[in-house]
Amino acid sequence: MIIPTEPIGSIPRPPELVAALGADHPDDAQLERLFDAAVQDTVRRFEATGSPVITDGEQRKVHNFWTYSVHGADNISPDGFQIPFAGGHTRRMPRLARAPFRYQRHADGYLAQAQRYASVPLKQAIISPSALSLMYPSEGLPGYSRDQFLADLLDEHETEIRRCLAAGAYKVQVDFTEGRLAVKLDPSGGLLTSFIELNNMALGRFSDAERARIGVHTCPGADHDSTHSEEIDYADLLPSLFQLKAGSFYVALAREPDPVRVLKVIRQNIKPGQRVFVGVTSPIDPAIETSELVRDRVLLAAEYIPLDQLGTTDDCGFAPFCDDLSTSRDTAFAKIRARVEGTALAAAILGGSR
Repeated sequence: MIIPTEPIGSIPRPPELVAALGADHPDDAQLERLFDAAVQDTVRRFEATGSPVITDGEQRKVHNFWTYSVHGADNISPDGFQIPFAGGHTRRMPRLARAPFRYQRHADGYLAQAQRYASVPLKQAIISPSALSLMYPSEGLPGYSRDQFLADLLDEHETEIRRCLAAGAYKVQVDFTEGRLAVKLDPSGGLLTSFIELNNMALGRFSDAERARIGVHTCPGADHDSTHSEEIDYADLLPSLFQLKAGSFYVALAREPDPVRVLKVIRQNIKPGQRVFVGVTSPIDPAIETSELVRDRVLLAAEYIPLDQLGTTDDCGFAPFCDDLSTSRDTAFAKIRARVEGTALAAAILGGSR
């Protein structure tokens, strides 16, 4: 038997690319050469790990995984929603300053560029509608209601997914890192409920066959070896998470102090037809997991999740924000190789025990 294994998204960018992106006046031609080289090298090294599914490492997502779609828009301001991390730093969302809300780019463009070099299936990570909904200012915008904003947002999100699927993405993964954060910001659960409802409005636009190729990723954040909501009990998130109309769920688990408790919650809430990819490597832990440790984590998960609904993944992306150099490319790919090899070890044991 085979247990599917997939990455999340980002890989640390080469230092020379990070430096070029941080320059006051970056040279466009130089940037394009560096982007292309980074994607080509990422695909090559990804495939060398034996990973059956890869990403482009989000090498071309300027600045971060969260705002790539709106970066460069002339109607946004940098002083939007603030995300505090346990390490003491913060990240800011842009704020929509005037109507209308429009994407500046869709992620199928990243996919097409990576497909030039890949010989194995490519998945494409995209940002969730609930994350981008935080761009709308609390005081509102003259002549542009929140309802109209959300309608435009859902149209853009649907377009992005359809373009990625049409371009041949193996899977489209919706990043929902704000799910656990929502519980932290609003312990009553109201904000989380609104996020789930909004994301389901988007997912409801797709057929069952299309939703089988759409997944949702949740984690407590991973930036400069720090998280934004790791202290929040998964029991306050997971029952709502599995209400989403998606085929796959990617759940950060490697850093959880009591994985059995989390696995029990997953078992209680997973629905038929849903597959859960449990995190078996931690991108913000500098120690490289052994394949034997990954094997044991998979075997533990298999005690609680049916084998035909189990998969493995990394807890998060390895560098979701462009300036995060806390993890090296070598470490990221070593962890990915451990995930692939450890999953195979567990599959061999579980296959022989049937």
